Order: sequence, then C-alpha cells, then structure tokens
Amino acid sequence: MNTTRRDFLQKTSVAVGAAACVGLPQLAHTQNNDVAEPELILHSGKITTGDKTHPEVNAIAITGGVVAAIGSNDNILKLAGNATRKINLNGRRVIPGLNDSHLHVIRGGLYYNLELRWDGVPTIAQALKQLKVQADNTPPPQWVRVIGGWNEWQFAEGRMPTLEEINKAAPETPVFLLHLYDSALLNKAALRALGFDKSTPNPSGGLIARDRAGNPTGMLVAEPNALVLYSAIANAPKLGFEDQVNSSRHFMRELNRFGVTSASDAGGGGQNYPDDYAVIKQLDDDGDLTVRIAYSLFAQKPGQEMADYSRWIGMTKPGEGSDKLRVNGAGENLLWAAADFENFLQPRPDLKPTMESELEAIVHKLADANWPWRIHATYDESITRFLNIFERVHRDRPIDKLRWFIDHAETISEKNMERIAALGGGIAIQHRMAYQGEYFLRRYGAEEVKRKPPIRKMLQMGLPVGAGTDGTRVASYHPWTCIWWMVTSKTVGGTVMHDPGDRLSREEALKLYTHGTPWFSKEDDKKGILSQGYFADLAVLSDDYFTVEPDRIRELESVLTIVGGRVVHGSKEYGKLAPALPKVSPGWSPVTRFGGYDNSNVTPPRHKHQPIMGADGRVWETGCGCGI
Repeated sequence: MNTTRRDFLQKTSVAVGAAACVGLPQLAHTQNNDVAEPELILHSGKITTGDKTHPEVNAIAITGGVVAAIGSNDNILKLAGNATRKINLNGRRVIPGLNDSHLHVIRGGLYYNLELRWDGVPTIAQALKQLKVQADNTPPPQWVRVIGGWNEWQFAEGRMPTLEEINKAAPETPVFLLHLYDSALLNKAALRALGFDKSTPNPSGGLIARDRAGNPTGMLVAEPNALVLYSAIANAPKLGFEDQVNSSRHFMRELNRFGVTSASDAGGGGQNYPDDYAVIKQLDDDGDLTVRIAYSLFAQKPGQEMADYSRWIGMTKPGEGSDKLRVNGAGENLLWAAADFENFLQPRPDLKPTMESELEAIVHKLADANWPWRIHATYDESITRFLNIFERVHRDRPIDKLRWFIDHAETISEKNMERIAALGGGIAIQHRMAYQGEYFLRRYGAEEVKRKPPIRKMLQMGLPVGAGTDGTRVASYHPWTCIWWMVTSKTVGGTVMHDPGDRLSREEALKLYTHGTPWFSKEDDKKGILSQGYFADLAVLSDDYFTVEPDRIRELESVLTIVGGRVVHGSKEYGKLAPALPKVSPGWSPVTRFGGYDNSNVTPPRHKHQPIMGADGRVWETGCGCGI
C-alpha cells in the first residue's frame, strides 16, 4: 500500500469474510496488480485487540505504520503479497502497546546511563554488592546514583540499608541514594563533595539529619518538601550531549522491553524547555524514537511560574510536533505553592493561603490559550481547593473541552470526582501506593488505606482514567508492577490494600494502560487499540497475561515490541529481529553491568511483624506485611 493516510483506510474499508477479517480495502481480494498489500503480517497468535467488535483475533496486517486489517490466520495471510513480511507469533499473547499516563521519560532518558537501578532488586545484600562494584568502577568526579524506584519493603531483609553499610561499600566515591521522595542517603564522600558540615543550615522545607555533635550524618529528609533532595542531586555531574542521546536510546529500549510504546511525559524539576528537550528532539528528527511521547511543560522556579507559561505559550502550542513527539500542555507542576508532596511519612501539608490567587491567574491564562493542563494532587483537600479555582475559571472561559486532568489523586472523594466529571476532566492514576502503602497504613489505618486511590469508583462514574507509574524516582517505571498492583492490590512488600470488590479485573487493568491513557493526549482515536486505522503499536508477551498466576504478572516482558509497524525490541525467538543499539556510553555506566529493572523478584516478600527501620538504624514502628 502506497498511502499511510488513516482516513483513506477508514473510507475504503469493508469487512471481508464477515468477522474473520476486518480492515483492508476490498480490492485486496481482486487480481488487480495495483492492489494494496500489507507490509507486515503477524499471525498464529492470541491477539487482544481492545476492539469491542473483535476482542481477540489470530492475525494482524500492518501497512504504513497503522493496522490495516485484523482477523483469522487464513483471511489475513491471503492478503500477503511478494513483499509482505510475515512473523509467526507461535501462539503467544499480543496486546496493544502499553501507554504510561505519567512517566518522566525525557528526564529519565537524560540520566539513565548514570543511574544504578535498584528497581526490583530482591535483597539488600545484592543491592550493596552492586553499589560496591559500581563505586569501584566510577571515575572521579562522577557519583554513584540510585535515584528512586525502590523501597525497603521489596528486600527480603525488610529494611533500609544503613549509612554504615553504604560507607563501607563506597568509602571514596560519592553516593546518593534517593528513597522515593521522602529522604536521601549520602555517604561521607558525597557530604564532602557538597560541602556539608555542622555549619550548613537546613534548607527551607527540608532537614539535614545530624549526630549529637551537630555533624551531618548523611541523611536528608523532606519535611515534606522534596526540594532538598532535588537541590542535592543537582550538584552531581551530568552527561555530555552525545552520551545523553545514547542514554535516552537505552532507556527507551528498556521501556520497550516491557512493552511500553507510548508515554505521557510529566516534565520535572530541572527540566527546562526548550534546552533540556534538545536530545529528545534530535532523536525524533533522526527517526530514533522508539516510544511515542506527549510532553507537558513543568514550571521551573518558584515565583516565576507565570513568566514560564507566558513565554512557552508564545513559543509552542499543544499538538505541535510529530506522531512520535508532541506538546501536550502544561504541568504537572503549575505552581510550586500548589505542590502537595506525596510523603506519607509526614503529615499532610497545608498549601499556602496565597495559592488560590496565583494558581487561578495561571489556569486562566492557560484556558484562554486553549492549553490543557495536568496538576499534581495527592490529597483530597488539595483537590478541593484546585477545583474551586477551576470552577471559577470555567464560568468565565469553559474548560470542559480542554481535557485537563488531575495526577495521582490517592485520597480523592466521590464529591470531587463528581466535580471533575462536571468540568470534563480526567484522572491519571499511578502505582505510588504499591511503594508507599505501608507508610499510608501506619499513618491513617487499615480502613483508610482501602480504595486509595478509588479506581473502581472512578470507573463506575465514567471518568476518563489512565494508568501509569510516576517513574523514575517516586516509583519504578516498571509497568507490570502497576498492572499487578491494580489486579491484586498488593504493595511490593506483599501488603494487600483493597477488598476484592475494589480490585480491577485483568481486562480492566490492561485497558487503563492501553486505551485509557490516550484520552489525556487527545489521541484516543488512534492509539491503544489494535483495530483498522490505529497505530500499529503492540507487544508480544513472554507469557499469557490472562492466565499466568497473579503474582507472576510482574514477571512478564515483551519478546517483540512494535511501534508504528517497526520492530523496536526483540528477544528469545525474536532476538534476531531486534534493531541494533549503540553500546552504552560512557563505558563505566551501571547499565553496562546491571542493566535496568531486575525482573527476578516476582513474588513479593512477606514481612510479618517486621520493624519499619530507618536508614539511621532507629525503629520507627512495627509494620505488618500479612495483609489487611
């Protein structure tokens, strides 16, 4: 087929062979030499399409980067021409490509090759061994960084590493370990590199832990503001431009390994537009993007948020870009004074009284410019105040067609969900509670941890809902942990949070991660379903998602990932199909030795009556991983 136009397929498509084949023009079944023929056919599989009229088929035809037809093996294979490439799926389960509703993929790519990932590592012993090896191989002035995506509950030991263990593993190389967004551990070498001593004052909203003599111990605490954590790691060296390009390619391939083909990028602290988007823009220009990205612009400096958005509105607009890289809108940070950080080790923060007037001016400006926005909101109390603002703006300038949305919403009330629905908004949920459920349970109790976030109620109310991770810092970027969490309601430590009726079915969870998220980037008419005219983005799984034991959902990988009809990842019998990827640079990168997510930790540990222990060795409280 010479055209890639989706509307051509829509106008000319007919059902051929009843339910056996849906798609391609009827001309495909004539003897005409100019007949359209597929470029690629995948056959002999169990293909979950997301198309209600044909929920599972055996084969799929792809042309021009979109799905041309779906149906039975016989009806799809007979569409093949001499130039058609055919891939046997060997009976494997195929799903639409996963689309993360909230992933810091652009920032994550810039730093991926610098980071030692403890995501999924099953024991402290293994984590410390990795730390020592990496410290021994990291040249000055570089640091060893473990930047989020892990917690103590994933470890068989059921505790945090101690500062003594960290200093023993890395006595000379600076080490920075970020624990979610509540604290960070620094070894003595990192304290020296930062110039921290007994005279260093506590930053606003943060705490430098000290010994009895007043010397910093190496623990930074967000109380509850994470700026102290941001500012500390910002002092570590960055990669050069070409290494950032390499790093971003390897991070996207890591995402492809798990079947991720799209992401809604939520910006991030220190991610300035347009400077820090030059790498991802070059990758798009060069045809090297293997994850489709719709990105939002994140206000960078307190007090200068309006200046940021005034400038950006004059530079770009939502929808600008390509099918692989496009502007989505504003957020997740619209105003620093509106940030209610998700630190359940601390009491809920009260937003400043001045927040309303500052945020309303920004939201009004965005609405006037037809810019959708996303806003970080952990607590219902914050959401109430935000919705008061949105409702006032809506009276002056309707916002119900913009597709704005709330990010996270762990404690949102039914009343506020009704208000969001009335304003045409949505909710992007992530699996942060899989990493912080024990902390929430300890602070608020067993009844309060149930239905947090209340996904079942959101769906019952008909709200647009998309699923994701909030990777790479506050939680892991691993999509199957999120899907597993929605299905089982377990934390990574094995604590069961929700009653059975509040958990999602496998079909519901998958839908939120495939066709749920494209609503938030106005792409739900072309993404997330394997149906004629939609992007040919899909993942062939290592095992059948619908039949594996629940805890083994976390073990799933993609053995063949396709984006726009192009193979972007292959393993096992499809390993030879994987496109070449340049070697990791720099050569001392942790990725060369340890890769990314450790997919060996399948069954969550149980820490019955295990003490919750801080990094400084003090016991905070007794926890229980035995379920609620």
